[in-house]
Amino acid sequence: MMRLILLYLLLILPAATMAQTIVTGSVRNAQTQQPVVGAIVSTNTGQSTHTTPHGEYSLTIPSEATYLLISHLGFIPDTIVIQHGHSIVYDTQLQPRQLILPEVQVQGYETNRPLLQTAGAISIIDNEVISRSDESSLVRAVNTVPGVRMDERAPASYRISVRGSTLRSPYGIRNVKLYFNGIPLTEANGTSALNLLDAASIGSIEILKGPTASVYGAGTGGTVLLEPKRAKLGKELKVGTTIGSYGFRKYNAAASIAAAKSNVLVQYTHQQSDGYRDQSALDRKVLLISPEFYVSGKQTITSHLIYSDLYYELPGGITKEQYDQNPRQARGGEFGSVKQNASMNQESINVGLKQEYRFTDNWSNTTAIYTLQRFRDHPFNTDYERNASQEFGGRSSFTFNSAIGSIATTYTFGGEFQRGLEIAQTFDNNSGAVGALRSDNEVTAKTGFIFGQAEFELPADFILTTALSLNDTQYGIKRLQLATTGDYTFTKDFDAVLSPRIALLKKLTDQISAHASISSGFSPPTEEEILTSDGALNANLQDEKGANYELGIRGYTLQSKLSFDVVGYYFRLKEAIVSRQDASSVAVFRNVGSTSQKGVETALGYTFINDPASLVNLTKLWTSYTYSHFRFKDYTIYKASEQKEIDLGGNKLTGVAPHTLTAGLDVATKLSLYFNATINYVDALPLTDENTVYADSYFVAGAKFGYRKTIAQKLALDIFAGADNLTDETYSLGNDLNAFGNRFYQPAPERNYFGGISLSYTLK
Repeated sequence: MMRLILLYLLLILPAATMAQTIVTGSVRNAQTQQPVVGAIVSTNTGQSTHTTPHGEYSLTIPSEATYLLISHLGFIPDTIVIQHGHSIVYDTQLQPRQLILPEVQVQGYETNRPLLQTAGAISIIDNEVISRSDESSLVRAVNTVPGVRMDERAPASYRISVRGSTLRSPYGIRNVKLYFNGIPLTEANGTSALNLLDAASIGSIEILKGPTASVYGAGTGGTVLLEPKRAKLGKELKVGTTIGSYGFRKYNAAASIAAAKSNVLVQYTHQQSDGYRDQSALDRKVLLISPEFYVSGKQTITSHLIYSDLYYELPGGITKEQYDQNPRQARGGEFGSVKQNASMNQESINVGLKQEYRFTDNWSNTTAIYTLQRFRDHPFNTDYERNASQEFGGRSSFTFNSAIGSIATTYTFGGEFQRGLEIAQTFDNNSGAVGALRSDNEVTAKTGFIFGQAEFELPADFILTTALSLNDTQYGIKRLQLATTGDYTFTKDFDAVLSPRIALLKKLTDQISAHASISSGFSPPTEEEILTSDGALNANLQDEKGANYELGIRGYTLQSKLSFDVVGYYFRLKEAIVSRQDASSVAVFRNVGSTSQKGVETALGYTFINDPASLVNLTKLWTSYTYSHFRFKDYTIYKASEQKEIDLGGNKLTGVAPHTLTAGLDVATKLSLYFNATINYVDALPLTDENTVYADSYFVAGAKFGYRKTIAQKLALDIFAGADNLTDETYSLGNDLNAFGNRFYQPAPERNYFGGISLSYTLK
């Protein structure tokens, strides 16, 4: 009998094995190429599983199973017909549904939760928003976000204001922390070279508004999380070109390959422009290599290499009379921009490596390291600067999931460190040529912090978050030569600062949540504020400190057609840093007491049609509105002409418009035609701390029309044309605040046009 049983097993087991098929694969977001966690993979015969934190799955199915159903809330389900064999791999991309806010995952505050479960003012800019225009810069995309304004004083000369943070930014990005692929992009000296990136290199952007120092270190303005563009599933070759007004032309080429275990994108872009104004040409070349490897269900390794070769000219600010007479002219006079060849020549390479490792179901770690090399050749109106920078740094965070009784808890703790060395030399500028040496400095910047955060999922759908960080910054300046003062060594070591944050979120329904938070932050002066471009040492400048109180509600209703996100806040900033130009156009910085900043930020979206079977299959209207009631407190200046102190307490905050409004319309059809339109209104805003000069309000509009078609599932074609500033407004996008000689204005282009074509071919 035993022999018969053994013989039966020997005969039946191979048959049973032959009747089983092992299906493995991955599930990714078709727009962002990020893994879809927790997707349900099921068969018509009842077998099912969920995707891992890396979007992977494995499922053994019987021979009678005919199809797989892959589904996840917030995505359109996908069905795959099974081709039976011993082992089959299916890699799937799910298309996100429109406006399904609860399932939009965010990285903000290291929570990695759905947006509806994250307490804080967070705005998301996906690749669809970035590509609504000509992708010449991120300005138009960022300016769709309430509470955030991005300026472009000259091509590739950017400023970002989050709730009024450009007060201390005559140029460049300060008081806002930037990360790329989870790795610091803001340097140890407090500045951020966003212009080394091309808009086409960005896959998505998260903007966290207000102090976020508890998790992201120093900064009272906010944090911007940039994610690199990732490869689409399969093998793809892509080329494209765009041309436009004022000699604008852009060329791009990309090759990518993505499978279950890897995702590699290589992209090159070259953008050129003659510029709207005199002395405003641009030439930028960017190479992005963005690989990602899914080593196992426990380990993911991502990295990036960004090489940037950037040249852009600086037309300079002009007066109101010059602005009205001819907005295309550059700054003239003895130190005119054309005469002095005011421009920036910058070559840089940024390399980062990040590993995510899950030790157990409860323990995980993310560690990132990076290095940066940059060279600048910068003739300015009043001097000539040559700098070389070298920097390295890293960030590591651990996450532990546990429970206190029935209360699920998540603990996150870690730290970040950066060290940078800059060799900075300034010379006389002899009509665009290097003159006599003025100063020679070695500047060392060190900054770092440690942080801890705890999240508690309380009864009645409350989520409580508490966080704390300890931050430290130090600058060391070694002056090798200065014509007037000679050699010296100076060290500025700021006191370590504790920055707490506490937030509470209440899930009101499955579709709506409310949140409240109290947070504090600090922002030390940047190296350029301590050591100004004329070589002066601003040794007494102190760091800003502020506290923020916030209340918001977000969600969707009307059968998911209407989305809304409303936040009100009150921010009190002490030792606020402001800038003012002197006679030689050098920015001088000082602490002025405090500011009171109250505001409301609103984002609304309504989808009228979202039906792939309809002739018009998508019609969506969206808008964002910002109200800002920002005032100086405890601020006095000495007015030499009147020989007395002037009290500016109660004045409006310089450079902040009380009202801004952006709205857009997106339409797509079954005939592969699409249309995007955007309008933007900015209220009049003060250009001086005294509130004696204002920039006029302006209203501009832009539109893009295109044809997007996939042919034979291999060739994707996109032909488009569009226009910006259809209202032909004369306005300034990036005013110079408190400018000497009343040179406040940096005029933006008048009505201009663009058009282009993009081709991508998928290789099987």
